[in-house]
Amino acid sequence: MEAIKEEIELANRILSIETGKIAKQANGAVTVRYGDTVILVTAVASKEIREGIDFLPLLVDYREKTYSAGKIPGGFFKREGRPTTKEILNGRLVDRSIRPLFSPLARNNIQVSIAVLSVDQVNDPDILGVIGASAAFCVSDIPFPVFVGAVRIGKVGDEYIINPTYQDMEKSKMDLVVSGTRDGILMLETGAKEICEEDLLKGIELAMEPLAKISELQEKLAARVKEVKEPLILLEIDPDLKKKAKELSQNEIEKVLFGKSKEERTLKLNQVFSEMKKSLNIQPEQEAQAKEIFEDMKGEIIRKNILEGKRVDGRNPEELRPISCEVGILPRTHGSALFMRGETQSLVVVTLGTSEDKQRIDDIEEETSKSFILHYNFPSFSTGEVRPDRGPGRREIGHGALAEKAILSILPSEEEFPYTIRVVSDILESNGSSSMATVCGASLSLMDAGVPIKKQIAGVAMGLVKEGDKSIILTDITGLEDHFGDMDFKISGTSDGICALQLDLKTAGVDIQFLRKILGLGMQKISFIIDKMNQVIEKPHSELSGYAPRIYIHQIKPDKIGALIGPGGKTIKSIVEETGVKIDVQDDGKVLIASADEKKAREALEMVQCFTAEVEIGKIYTGKVVRIMDFGVFVEIFPGKDGLVHISQLEDKYVENVRSVVKEGDEIPVKVIDIDAQGRIVLSRKQALRESKEKTG
Repeated sequence: MEAIKEEIELANRILSIETGKIAKQANGAVTVRYGDTVILVTAVASKEIREGIDFLPLLVDYREKTYSAGKIPGGFFKREGRPTTKEILNGRLVDRSIRPLFSPLARNNIQVSIAVLSVDQVNDPDILGVIGASAAFCVSDIPFPVFVGAVRIGKVGDEYIINPTYQDMEKSKMDLVVSGTRDGILMLETGAKEICEEDLLKGIELAMEPLAKISELQEKLAARVKEVKEPLILLEIDPDLKKKAKELSQNEIEKVLFGKSKEERTLKLNQVFSEMKKSLNIQPEQEAQAKEIFEDMKGEIIRKNILEGKRVDGRNPEELRPISCEVGILPRTHGSALFMRGETQSLVVVTLGTSEDKQRIDDIEEETSKSFILHYNFPSFSTGEVRPDRGPGRREIGHGALAEKAILSILPSEEEFPYTIRVVSDILESNGSSSMATVCGASLSLMDAGVPIKKQIAGVAMGLVKEGDKSIILTDITGLEDHFGDMDFKISGTSDGICALQLDLKTAGVDIQFLRKILGLGMQKISFIIDKMNQVIEKPHSELSGYAPRIYIHQIKPDKIGALIGPGGKTIKSIVEETGVKIDVQDDGKVLIASADEKKAREALEMVQCFTAEVEIGKIYTGKVVRIMDFGVFVEIFPGKDGLVHISQLEDKYVENVRSVVKEGDEIPVKVIDIDAQGRIVLSRKQALRESKEKTG
């Protein structure tokens, strides 16, 4: 096949998609270019069904080549290693946009590989990954029902910007990514600075036109390729087996689904499933069918009851689960909280560190650092399961990033609070909405740690069940409602606005009016949750934990940095050795002194002030006699800085012999009476004593 290329203008830049030139052994391959940012996306599907699984085995790999930015990887091996957090998050962005469009019975191994080949430091390649994945499927023989696009919306001042540059995003009040088709939205991802619902909705509305243009671009490309689609191999369900299973177990499933704890419900459902397999004499080759049939029956029952106003745990659609929270539950941590909502429980702990604890990040855009880090852990015991702990998976990284995005909007600036902050959320029990429990717990624990956050922030997960013209919005969804429902909409915010949200849909898309309705309801529930949290702790503690480091900030003139550092670092090393503190001297003259011992921190601060202080004419200092000459004495008023007291300035009377008045090592009051053109300091003990007498009467 010869190379085929289509392009459009989007936000004053050319977006082009090309196929048929490279990676021709993949089922589908495209290069997507926007400005000088270029990515390669390939799609490959196995011809055989994967046996023994009950999910779609779709894998999305997003990788950034360091050569794309003209860089050589660091480290000993000098090659790209395991995927970074950013790469995992960008891969999830693509996965969440395309996975719902495949048949739930598809069992072929499908892999989307996205490689960033060139970056121009202007256009972010993440949204190109969504466009490229859709285009790669559409030019392949893999069935894919629609053309999917993605667009980023920023807001600088009152101006909305389509596909803002990195420079624009530094000033933007929100980072909104919308993926969808020409007919509706499939996925949303937002981080924002307490924006109102209408501002968000305007951004989403603005995204619809470019999404339609991107869909049209792919449609033109696919029409020129004219690839014959071969249907994916779907899991075959024996209709006779399905009928018998329903007759045997449907009523039993309904009996055990409602009005029970998650643990009891899971146990009884497993018993019903085992009895069904035994009664129907299910053979090993029928196991996958039996699981799918059983899951379908559960889903049908749950969805039918929800549409009739009955949820699994007995709540009405808009009702939150019972909420309880505590702070200060761990004695030696800097801040801690336990947030519980129904059967979801999050233990959140705050640790404060210094600038040395910042996370350094080296990616293809630039080298940066983070002074706020949030980590989310989901151990197997939280759902009563047994599995090895292999470190955080993609889901944990994604949930942690969403919560971090929300909390970031309420943190004080580094100038106000010059600490590195690490928040860790350990999910101790889970039945849905654990990422939003993390947001709530993080807010509480930050206040417990004394971090001067602006206000409380909370989060809630909203759901949807839709059949035909009938739909029910669910508040605070559980695990089953997430699994069998049509939407998972996580909303985080303060009483004043939205800070982060994430929308994943299993339906064909939603419109703006629906989003307006669900956002309004979600923000009402967030206000209710914040009221509950405020009953436990309403504002940050005024004092940090006694175990947290104390950081003092002292501003010196940049030309004094050398005096503080000293020759070969001698001066600053002596302060550190004597007091045991950590000192960070920044290029603008800001000096940060950190120590868990407040007394030592103050001692170090005084020493820094001494080494960098400016000598003022007319000011009286207490100095140390360091050298005696026949014509006067030299007195050190600051470390390494001395001046001359002439013999005539020692006393109010005539002095014949200097040593008759002072000796080396004496501490005496002196007044600075002059600094000559060479910077030499002229001192007077006589005037200092005279002024002291006048003050005492």
